[in-house]
Amino acid sequence: MQILLHICCGNCAIYPVKRLRAQNHQLAGYFYNDNIHPFQEFSKRLATTKEYAKKVDLPVTYDEQYRLEDFLASVAQDPTNRCRHCYRSRLLATAKEAKRLEFEAFTTTLLYSRYQKHEEILAFGQQLAIDYNLFFYYEDFRKGWNEGIQISKQMSLYRQQYCGCIYSEKERFAPQKRADR
Repeated sequence: MQILLHICCGNCAIYPVKRLRAQNHQLAGYFYNDNIHPFQEFSKRLATTKEYAKKVDLPVTYDEQYRLEDFLASVAQDPTNRCRHCYRSRLLATAKEAKRLEFEAFTTTLLYSRYQKHEEILAFGQQLAIDYNLFFYYEDFRKGWNEGIQISKQMSLYRQQYCGCIYSEKERFAPQKRADR
């Protein structure tokens, strides 16, 4: 199949690219991330994706717009459900791009993360596939989590420490209040 792979970052693309190529799919990437904060982090992830794509000869279309205000406007009233917005916005953009570029299918590196909700990603992907007359390729790439980490270290790629949005950054780095205090 001709598959457009949504890429959240270069590191998360490693194992899915390896698996999809091993299955002889024709593959290209699409970097679209409307949630990354701050701008320096967005820039690092973009640069790392470009570095990785060059090293493995992966054609990638890059949407380099920094859309922090749009993201915040969409999730500020209910930040606990922000991941749903991220799944929808990224998969929608990827489905539209796959249709525009005449791909047969699309998928996402979000399926590589142990921290993402695969059931929601799959449901959104399948609905968008119907809406855009495409196929949503689902594979649980989490089984390659450790392998992807090792390869990214061998490639000396920048490795981020949080999912990407301002809320995940806070959860990762801000001191947590303990209930027993």
